[in-house]
Amino acid sequence: MRSYLTEFLTDPRVIESQTIAWKLLLHTVILNIRPRRSAQRYQRIWMDQGSPLLIHSKKLAQALQDYLGESYRVVLGMRYGTPSIFDALEQIRQQDLDALIVLPLYPQYCAATVASCFDTIANALKTWRRIPPLRFISGYGSYVPYINALVEQINKYRTSEYLLFSYHGLPQKICDRGDPYQKQCTRTTELLAETLQLKPDHYRQVFQSRFGFKKWLQPYADRTLIHLAKKGIDRVDLICPGFTVDCLETLEEITQNYKKLFLNSGGKQFTYIPALNDQKEQVSMLATLIQSGGSRV
Repeated sequence: MRSYLTEFLTDPRVIESQTIAWKLLLHTVILNIRPRRSAQRYQRIWMDQGSPLLIHSKKLAQALQDYLGESYRVVLGMRYGTPSIFDALEQIRQQDLDALIVLPLYPQYCAATVASCFDTIANALKTWRRIPPLRFISGYGSYVPYINALVEQINKYRTSEYLLFSYHGLPQKICDRGDPYQKQCTRTTELLAETLQLKPDHYRQVFQSRFGFKKWLQPYADRTLIHLAKKGIDRVDLICPGFTVDCLETLEEITQNYKKLFLNSGGKQFTYIPALNDQKEQVSMLATLIQSGGSRV
């Protein structure tokens, strides 16, 4: 965990102000406390085969390979941890590639995620003598097949009238500086609400996973759940349209912590609608996106 967090928190795309004060705080306090806490959280959701994020990602990559066939070579690279993006590229470096297609599995663009992947790809390709034609898919949050796949998932698992769309949080100042993440999340929500024909008072967009004391994107998911329960809306379904596969933020933060928070605040039923993971709807959608030749933000 310490190695993973060090790589994550020293990424200038994630923490833009890599000041001396931040580095001192990171190495004297955060990296001595947070790894233990993160490990405890992971223990609550750990699968027999390992990390849910890695397991679901591997299954998705294999399903996508099976769907696309021999004309494509699907290789999985994790932005932080293993298998790394560098290792993934090394697997195909000596092959005579017609093209290299990079698909970051983040539906909505954010510099801290998608741009960070681009930086890593670019740094790795600096060592290649021959760089093949490159296509970088920077997002697909408004891609119609993606919206339709989410709608089908919602209809499959939905149990109540009220629906929350929860996205990973981001410091407000990042979007104020021009990052399009919040606008793209809102566009995804609008398309889902429109397709599902939701009434305005039957759904809400929220943001989760904030930390620290600075202002993050609002409304906050935890505070919204408390408000809804106290308001008398005691049955809630929640889906995370920004997560391609289930991971710590969905399996521990949402299904354990937020569910408990809602029920303790007076709610009666909380249903988490799973990520698409390696379901056929997601596999066919991603394959179509790859074959279509363009980015769908």
